[in-house]
Amino acid sequence: MRNSCEFNYRYSDINSEQARIFVGVRLSYGVDESADIVADLQQADYEVTDLSHDEMARLHVRYMVGGRPSKPLNERLLSFVFPESPGALLKFLQTLGSYWNITLFHYRSHCTDYGRVLAAFELSGSEALFEHHLAALGYEYYDETNNTSFQFFLAPHSQLLTAHIGNS
Repeated sequence: MRNSCEFNYRYSDINSEQARIFVGVRLSYGVDESADIVADLQQADYEVTDLSHDEMARLHVRYMVGGRPSKPLNERLLSFVFPESPGALLKFLQTLGSYWNITLFHYRSHCTDYGRVLAAFELSGSEALFEHHLAALGYEYYDETNNTSFQFFLAPHSQLLTAHIGNS
């Protein structure tokens, strides 16, 4: 099993059949291991582009994956505190990802006892059922749906809040 240190995804309604995911993997054995990872993913029928030697990807693009969907979404953004333990991501996906479209996902490990995750969900039904599944997950989380930076850079246009800067 390999350790992911970063995982970024944002829903795109331009080609909703195909996701573009940015994954950072902590290597233990160097270049040969990197080639093995690419081969394993390709064997599983994933298209892979190795950006290991792409300076712009490492410094900038990794933080800019995504953008704003062009169609309206009833979206809720949450930040989670993930335990850094085997199976934590799988538990998250089995508890929430099977029921709601995950429209944004960013994971970054800081080599501590926990990882920080930012995830958005497209809600089309009961908020109560969603809350029930959040409780069943058992991870600490915070609702960031009205966060200014989310609204400014990532929220669908239908969710934008009006912000005034300067004297009113």
